[in-house]
Amino acid sequence: MTEHTAQLSNRGGWWRLYVVLIGVPVSQWPEHDFGPTPAVPTVPQRSGVLAALGFVFTDGAEWEWTEYSETPDDDTSPVRLLATARVLSRDGAAP
Repeated sequence: MTEHTAQLSNRGGWWRLYVVLIGVPVSQWPEHDFGPTPAVPTVPQRSGVLAALGFVFTDGAEWEWTEYSETPDDDTSPVRLLATARVLSRDGAAP
């Protein structure tokens, strides 16, 4: 079974969850916008969206958070957050 990376990102107050599919154009990646909200979508909300998109977590998968600058090498640049988790398609095949 092929593992994929689910990512949760925020830009302009909009949280977006998507699954990275290697070899597939970005425009075809499964995704969900949570809409404008200051709150980070909860783990159950994220899990529900992943299930609706046809994915499940790999055994022992947890969300890992990374902080990065919007403009690399500029310490005054806004900080962005990116969460990642390892997932599989629900039927075990690559979507």
